Amino acid sequence: MSEKKNEAFLSVKDLVVEYTSDGQRIQAVNGISFDVQKGRTIGLVGETGAGKTTIAKTILRILPDRAAYIRGGQIIADGKDLLSLPEEEMREIRGNLISMVFQDPMTALNPTMRVGEQIAEVILHHNEISREEGEKRAGEMLEMVGIPASRYKEYPHQFSGGMKQRVVIAIALACTPDILLADEPTTALDVTIQAQVLDMINDLKQKNNTSMILITHDLGVVASACDDVAVIYAGRIVETGTKEQIFDHPHHPYTIGLFGAIPSMNVDEEYLHPIDGLPPDPSNLPAGCAFGPRCPYATENCRKGEIPETMTPDGHKCRCINLDQVKEGGIHK
Repeated sequence: MSEKKNEAFLSVKDLVVEYTSDGQRIQAVNGISFDVQKGRTIGLVGETGAGKTTIAKTILRILPDRAAYIRGGQIIADGKDLLSLPEEEMREIRGNLISMVFQDPMTALNPTMRVGEQIAEVILHHNEISREEGEKRAGEMLEMVGIPASRYKEYPHQFSGGMKQRVVIAIALACTPDILLADEPTTALDVTIQAQVLDMINDLKQKNNTSMILITHDLGVVASACDDVAVIYAGRIVETGTKEQIFDHPHHPYTIGLFGAIPSMNVDEEYLHPIDGLPPDPSNLPAGCAFGPRCPYATENCRKGEIPETMTPDGHKCRCINLDQVKEGGIHK
C-alpha cells in the first residue's frame, strides 16, 4: 500500500527540448527529470529563461510547431506516455487530465467572449451535457473562485487583474484536472491579491487532491504553496528535495545565492547579496557546470564533462562536485 502511495502520478524523464532561431540551436531544457505524487505540489524555481515554462508547455504539448523540438525523454501521466499520443488524444487530456494556468491573465482570456462562456466552453468540450447544464456548472465555478455568478455575461475588460486571474483559474479547474500546471500565477498581482489567489489554489487543490507544478521565481510563493522544490538553472535541475530540505539546508551555490538575494527581517544589512554575472547564452552553454562562470567555488574540474547528481547528508539531490568547499566557505544557512 505504501509503495502505491509513493508512486509518481506524473513522471518527467530525461526531457530535452531545443528551439531554433536564426539558424541557431537554443538549448532550453537539458535532461530534466522529476516526479510528482498525487496531491503534492512541486515548485520549479529559477531565473527567467531557465526553461521552466518550456517544461510545462512540453507536458501539455503546446510548444510552437516550427521552432521547438523535443529531442528526447518521456512524460508519463496516469500511465500514459504523453509524447507518443496522437494529437486527438492530447486534446482530450488538455483541460481534463491536465490543465494550465498561464502566466499573464491579461492575455490568457479572449477579450471578445464573455467570461462565463469561456469557462463553459471547456466544460462542454469534455462532458456530454446540455449547454444549459454547462452554463450552470460555469456559474458554479465562478462562485467557487469568489466571483458572483451574476457576472457570467461580463467581458474580461470589466474585471480587475486579480479577478481575471481567478477566471483563468476557474477555466483551468473547470473539469477537476488531476494535474495543474501553474505558470507564475501571481506575478501580475499585488501582494494582497497574491496571498488570496494562493490560498484559493491551495484550497481547491486539497479539495480535489490535485497534483500541481508551480512555476515561479519567488521563493516566498514556494514556501507557502509547495511540498517539493526543483531549482533549475540553464535548463537543468541543479538541486531538488522537499521544501524543508531546500529551505533549511541548501547546498548548491546557485540555490544559496537565490536565498542570499532575499532581504531578511532578522539581519541588519545595508545591501543584499545578488548573484554576480548573468545566466549563460542558451545557444552557447559553457562546458561542464553551466553555473561555473558565476560560481565563487568553481574549479577546473567544474568545466569538464557532465556534472553528476550527488546525495546530500540530509537526503536530497544536488548537482555539484564541490560541496565540501561550499560548506567550508561558510555560506550555508
